[in-house]
Amino acid sequence: MLGKLKQFKDLREQGKKMQSLLKDEATTATSAGGKVAVTLDGNLQMSGCAIDTSLLVASEKSKLENAIKDAHNDALKKIQRVIATKMQESGDFKMPGFN
Repeated sequence: MLGKLKQFKDLREQGKKMQSLLKDEATTATSAGGKVAVTLDGNLQMSGCAIDTSLLVASEKSKLENAIKDAHNDALKKIQRVIATKMQESGDFKMPGFN
């Protein structure tokens, strides 16, 4: 039982360390020919969204919705790669049962 508690404590400390490493990371992705840009931070939160005014018309609603979704999904993939790289670089992030 104490071993599991220590593993939990170690995992929690490693999580805090990773949060600290990732707090300043961010990535931006664009879609619709650069007319939509989405920025995600290292906590996978959207920290920015820019939309060209040419897409802000009723007839472009579907295009805008798809562009936001596409930019978000692309930004998510990019920040996930950044996170994976940071975890590999830190070298000491170990998940109990996976190492």
